[in-house]
Amino acid sequence: MIDTPSYADALRILGCKDGRLVKVIGLASAAERTGWALAGGPRLATNLRDMRDGIIAYGEDVVRRMPELRSGVDRFTRTQRLAAAHAAIVVAAYFEALGEAKLPFTLDQLDHGGSARTISHGVPTQERFARLIASLLLERLPTPEPHVPFSETRTAVERAYQRMSEAVAGYVGGLAVWDELPVDDQLLLPRLLAEGPPAHALRIYDEDYRSLALDSHEFGVRSLVTERPPSATALSRVAWLLAELAPPRVGDRPMIHQVRMAANALDQPLLLAGKHPEDVSLPLLGEGYLSPRCRVAELRRESEPAQRSWWERQRLLPDAEAFLAGHLTSLRATRAPLLVLGEPGSGKTKLTEVLAARLARSEFLPIRVELRQVRARASLTEQVEQAVAAVLGEEVSYADLVAAGDGAMPVILLDGFDELVQGDTGRYDYLERVHEFQAREAGLGRPVAVIVTSRTVVADRVRFPDGLLALQLQPFDDDQVRQWLDIWDQANRALLARRDLKPLPAEAALVHGDMARHPLLLLLLALYDAGGNALQHDHGPLGRSRLYEVLLRDYTERETGGARRVAIDQELVLLGSVALSMLARGSQVITDEELDRDVPALCHGGEEDPGEEQERVDWARKATERFFFVRRKGHAFLHSTFGEFLVAWLTMYALRDLDRRRHLLGDEPLALVQAVDDDLLYAVISHSCLAERGPTVGFILELLAEVPSEVRARCVEQLSGLLRRSLHERPRRHFTGFRPVRHTMTRRLAAYSANLTLLIVTASEEPVTVSSLLPGPDHLEQWSSLTHLWKGQLGQEGWSGLVTALSAHRVMDGGREDVVLGAGTEPTGMGDVVVAVATGHAPRHRRLLDLLLRALGEGRALPYRDRAAILQELLRTVAVRSPAMHQALGAMWHEEGADRAELRPLLHALLADPADRMATWEQLVKAGIPETALWEIHQSALMPDEG
Repeated sequence: MIDTPSYADALRILGCKDGRLVKVIGLASAAERTGWALAGGPRLATNLRDMRDGIIAYGEDVVRRMPELRSGVDRFTRTQRLAAAHAAIVVAAYFEALGEAKLPFTLDQLDHGGSARTISHGVPTQERFARLIASLLLERLPTPEPHVPFSETRTAVERAYQRMSEAVAGYVGGLAVWDELPVDDQLLLPRLLAEGPPAHALRIYDEDYRSLALDSHEFGVRSLVTERPPSATALSRVAWLLAELAPPRVGDRPMIHQVRMAANALDQPLLLAGKHPEDVSLPLLGEGYLSPRCRVAELRRESEPAQRSWWERQRLLPDAEAFLAGHLTSLRATRAPLLVLGEPGSGKTKLTEVLAARLARSEFLPIRVELRQVRARASLTEQVEQAVAAVLGEEVSYADLVAAGDGAMPVILLDGFDELVQGDTGRYDYLERVHEFQAREAGLGRPVAVIVTSRTVVADRVRFPDGLLALQLQPFDDDQVRQWLDIWDQANRALLARRDLKPLPAEAALVHGDMARHPLLLLLLALYDAGGNALQHDHGPLGRSRLYEVLLRDYTERETGGARRVAIDQELVLLGSVALSMLARGSQVITDEELDRDVPALCHGGEEDPGEEQERVDWARKATERFFFVRRKGHAFLHSTFGEFLVAWLTMYALRDLDRRRHLLGDEPLALVQAVDDDLLYAVISHSCLAERGPTVGFILELLAEVPSEVRARCVEQLSGLLRRSLHERPRRHFTGFRPVRHTMTRRLAAYSANLTLLIVTASEEPVTVSSLLPGPDHLEQWSSLTHLWKGQLGQEGWSGLVTALSAHRVMDGGREDVVLGAGTEPTGMGDVVVAVATGHAPRHRRLLDLLLRALGEGRALPYRDRAAILQELLRTVAVRSPAMHQALGAMWHEEGADRAELRPLLHALLADPADRMATWEQLVKAGIPETALWEIHQSALMPDEG
C-alpha cells in the first residue's frame, strides 16, 4: 500500500488557517512521538465539542473552496490538494455524525465530566484526549484510486469510521461520565457507537464526495473506471479526460517543444518499418491502435504475475483509458512505477507511443525511453538523458529538462524492461531502483510518474517495491477484432479491389482463435491475406509459426517478382543469420559493421572473398532492406518475435540439411565410418541456448509438427549420435568465421550439447530416457556431468530457460535408475520435485515444492523419521525457507505421537542465520511451534559441548 494522507497531513497541504485545529493536532502528534509530558500535554485543552465544530466548518470550507484550490498550481500540487480535500471530508463527516448520534451522553458532558484529575490506570484526561486525537486525526485515511471501484473505497472509509468509533468508546471508558452511566447503557454503548455514527457518517460522506466530484474532474474520472466505455482508438479519451482536468499547454520552451513533438507519433503508420508493402495501406497509429483491455492488481510477495492463471483471478478494468488518466493524476503515480505486462505482440510498445502522444499537449511532459537503445547498466537518470539526447541532438541534464518544463510533471515511459532482465545485465532490482529514483526526485520537489513495460514471462524474475501496481494487457475480444478489421477495410478496400481482392472479414480471422486476438498477429493475418485472400479461401486454423513463414515467403516472393523456392529459402537464411547474430549477442539491435562481419560468415561460410574485380556485397543493406526491420541506432526486427521465429526456422533448416546430407550418403561403404557433417548445425546452435527465448522453443515445436514422423525419427537418431560425440574435438569445421561473440570453447560446447538435447526431446514423439541418449552403466554420471556443464556455462537466462523447457523426472526400471525427459510423461514420485527445484527454481517448481511440503507435514504414508529426513535434505540441498516449510514443521510438531527430537536439527538450522532469525522465529511461532521450544533449541546451540 502507498502512504495516503491523514487529516493532519491534509491541514498541512491545504494550508489550514484555523490555529486551534493546527495547535491541537500538533500537540497530539508530538505526544505520540515523545510522550505526553514532553509534548506539553498540560497545556492541551480537552474540548471535543469545539474540535467537532472546527472540523465540520473546515470541511465545508474545503468543499466550497475547491475551484480556488485547484487553480493556478502545477499537476502534482493539485493531486496533493485533492487527496487532502478527500481526507478532510472523511473526517468532517464522522465528527458531524458523532455530534448528532443518539448516545447516553452529550459531547459537552465528555468535555466537562473529566476535569484534569487522574483517572483509571493513572492516565490523565489530557493524555487520554491526546491519544483520541491521534487515533482520529493522525491515522492515514483511504483515498480513491483508479484501479479500485468506488464501492471498495467507500467500504474502506466505513472501516475507518468503525476504528474511530472504537477510539471514542475507549476514550469514554476512562472518563468520569462512564461511571455515572447505568449498567445497561455501559453495555450498550459500544454497539451504539459501532452502528450509529459510522452509518450516518457514510451518508454524509457520499453527499460531500459528490460535491467534490462535481467541482473536480479527477474524482469523476475515478468513478468512470468501473463503467464500460464507448469504443475508441489510440487512447483518444485519455486526451479528452486530461483536457477536462487542465487546459492544454502552449508556448513551451524550444527544448520542451522538441521533446513533445518527438512523442507525437499518431500520424505515423501503425508499423514503422524501413520498407512498407506497396500493395497495402497500413493504418496510421492514431487510427489503427485500439484502446486495450486490461487486468489490474497490486503486487504483493505472494503474487504470481508471470502466471496466466493468476491474472485470470484479478480485476478486469472496464475502462483502461479512465484508469490511465486517473492513475496519472493520483498520488500513487509519483510514489511507485506502474508496470505494464503483456505477451509478445500484445501492444506494449504501441501503448507507450500512443500514451506519449496523448500526453504531449497536456500538463505532463512525456519522455519515452526504449531500454534496448540505452546502456543497460546505466542509472535511470542516465538512461533518460541518453534518450533525450537522441531526440534533441545534444546532451541535456534531467534536472535542466524538468526545470525547462515549467511545472509540467514528467512521465517517463520505459519500454522493454524484459530486455534488461533477459540480457547479461541481470537488472532484477531495476524496479526498486526506479522506486528509489521517484522517492529521491519527490524529495527534491520534482515528482515524476514512471510507466514500465515488460513481457509477462519475466515477471517472476524481478523484485517488486511496495505499492507496485501492475496492468496486464488482454487479448482482443470479438468486438475489438471486428472493430480493427473495419479500420483495415477502410484503409485497403480500394487498393485490394484493383487486384480483385477483398479485405479480411472478421469471420475468416476469428477462425484462427487466439492468433486473431493478439494485435500484432491480427495485423500479420491481414497482411498475409492481402497477398491473395488465402485466409478467405482456406478456413482451417493457422499456427503462429506457419503464419510467420508464409508471410515471410509471400512478401519475399512479391518483392522479388516471383522468385523460386530456393531463392526464397536463401532470403530466409539471410534473415535468420541476422536473428542468430542478435541472439548470440543478447541484443535486439545490431549495427551495420556487425552485420557485414557476421552475415557473410554464415551465409557463405566465410570463405568466398570477392576479388578486386568483383563488386563487394553490402550485406547490411541486403539483409535489412525488407519490411521486417526498423532502424534504431542500428537495425531491429519490426517485432522481437520475428527474430525468435527466424532463429527457430534457421535451426530447422540446419537440421534438415543434416538429414539431407546423411540421407545422400545412403548405404555407401564409408557412410558407417564417415563423420556426419554437422558444421552448419554447430554454427547455428553453439553460441546461445535456444531456450533463452521461450518463444523460440515454441516455434521449433510448431515447425517440427509439420515434419513427417520418419524424418523426425532419423533426426533424433542423428542428433543422439552427435550428442554422444559433442564434447570431443573436431579437427576442422566450416563457418568458423561466424563468431558474433568470442565465447570460450567450453561455453560453445555447453550450448551445442544443451541444444542438441533440447532438439532431441522436441523432435521425439515419445519421452526420451537418458540411458538411450548416453548408453552405458554410467549414464547417470554422464548426465550429471552434462547438466553441471550447462549450469556453469550457459548463464542464468540460458540455464533457467533450459530447465523450464526440459521436463525431467527419475524412474526405476527393473531396479535400474534412469531419468526421463519430455513433457508427455507424468512424474511418479515426490523426489522428482526436489530435482526440479534444485536445478531450476522456476515458479511452477516452487508451487510443486509447496505441495510436497504440505504432503510431508500432513501425510501419514511415510514414517515420521523419513519425512523429517526429506525436510532436512530439502533444507540442506535446496535451502528451502518458505512459509510452506514452516507450516510443515508446525504440523509435524503437533502430530500425535510426534518424535520432536527429529525436528530439532531442522529448527536449529532454520534459526542459525542471524540475518533472518527474527522473521523465521515469527513464522515458526505462527505455524504453532512454542516460543519456549524455539528458545531452548537456540540456547542449546550456543552452549559449548561438554566432555
